[in-house]
Amino acid sequence: MVRGLSLVTVLVALLVGGWLLTSQQSSPSQKTATRAIDEAQQAAAGVAFQQAQAELEQFRSLNGTYAGASLAGFGVTLARADAGTYCIQTATAHLDGPGGAAAAGPC
Repeated sequence: MVRGLSLVTVLVALLVGGWLLTSQQSSPSQKTATRAIDEAQQAAAGVAFQQAQAELEQFRSLNGTYAGASLAGFGVTLARADAGTYCIQTATAHLDGPGGAAAAGPC
């Protein structure tokens, strides 16, 4: 009887250990995938910001101001624009310009 009980205890311990090992191994792959998606979104926002900045600089060179510029089709929103500055944003980041760097959050 004691021998049968210790065998069941060993089997239960092995099953629990195997389950714990399996659950730990799946977590890093999910974290890696999430990190890759975040990096891809940041890269896409960076490209959109560069293209929008070029458009804004072209608009300013023609009109002397950033106010009134349209960024339709660039994947960004012109949140604020005046004669010398602007702020463009995506859903997750913004850029104060000219010459600023992208930062998290809205303008």
